[in-house]
Amino acid sequence: MPRTYRWFAERLFLSLNIIVAVVFLLASLIPFLNPQDWWFISLLGLGFAPLFFALVLFILFWLIFKPRYALISIVPLLIGWQSVVVLLAFNAPGQFNYQKPAGAIRVASWNVARFTEWKRNNNKGSQTRLKMFDLLKEQEADVLCLQEFFHSTDTIYYNNLTEVMGELGYSYYYFSRDSIGSERFIGQAIFSRHPILDSGLVRYPRPGQPESLLFTDIKINQDTIRFYTTHLQSVQFRKDDFQNVEEIKSRDDSLIENSRNIFAKLKRGIVFRARQANIVRDLLGNAPYPYVFTGDFNDVPNSYAYFTIRNGMQDAFLEKGFGIGRTYSALAPTLRIDYILATQDFNVQQFNRHVKEYSDHYLLVADLQLKK
Repeated sequence: MPRTYRWFAERLFLSLNIIVAVVFLLASLIPFLNPQDWWFISLLGLGFAPLFFALVLFILFWLIFKPRYALISIVPLLIGWQSVVVLLAFNAPGQFNYQKPAGAIRVASWNVARFTEWKRNNNKGSQTRLKMFDLLKEQEADVLCLQEFFHSTDTIYYNNLTEVMGELGYSYYYFSRDSIGSERFIGQAIFSRHPILDSGLVRYPRPGQPESLLFTDIKINQDTIRFYTTHLQSVQFRKDDFQNVEEIKSRDDSLIENSRNIFAKLKRGIVFRARQANIVRDLLGNAPYPYVFTGDFNDVPNSYAYFTIRNGMQDAFLEKGFGIGRTYSALAPTLRIDYILATQDFNVQQFNRHVKEYSDHYLLVADLQLKK
């Protein structure tokens, strides 16, 4: 009888291992398949990190009981290495030095989620907004790239443009200024302590809410550097969608009923981000200067959007970070969807990720140095 149980357990684990390996291989194809045609495979990217760790556990398991079976996991990991190497950063953890190295350009990028509070008041949201301003001030970034930035000229709302420039000491800015009502605006913004020589804006085709790509050409010492920031199509989960996710996790309700709307939104977001990423890639091909690309991609590192936009650029987190580098505080602990990328014209000197529950995203900071 014990031998029968062992045989059954071995076949069960072997079958599970094969299934995970096949799904992992499909997920490894995502960067090379346009989601407009292969959206159902692109959805697997959201589970790439759990698939990776499952294969690692299978390797450890088989090395103990039947070492030759470990190849079932090792081979897919080798085949999918391009997706694996963008998942984890293996640099030694270290203390971020707030004293900038000589010649460094400090870049900060953050989806500030409208600074959590629109109207002037003194409630909890407003207090969080003040903490966000304090955190930004501490960074002393040369260039500040903000997504989901809110501004209003109506006195009952916050005038964030004036306050960022006044309180944080930025003399120059460029803001996409998408109107969402009388005297209220939202979009992406780039602030600089150095002169902005030129700027430009591309608005993506609108599936729902306005999304845009900004660039500014900034004169830093004797060099001109182009800085981009963008916000790609979000999934647009609402409160009831998050509730559905929690119900699925806890099995409190119908899996099919709660999943239908969630998967429809995931599919829609993946397809639109693919189109936007293609637009970005075409524009980057015409950049006349060394450039830094920042933003909220709303997509994980092994996605079509990330690979299409990055295309040879350095990922500051991979260069100087450690671990998975989660940047989004909701849904899953493996969601790295915000990035600071730089062309090979730069050395990445250090990187920092502030895990503060102020926005639903974490602030990213990197020190870059233009190569001589």
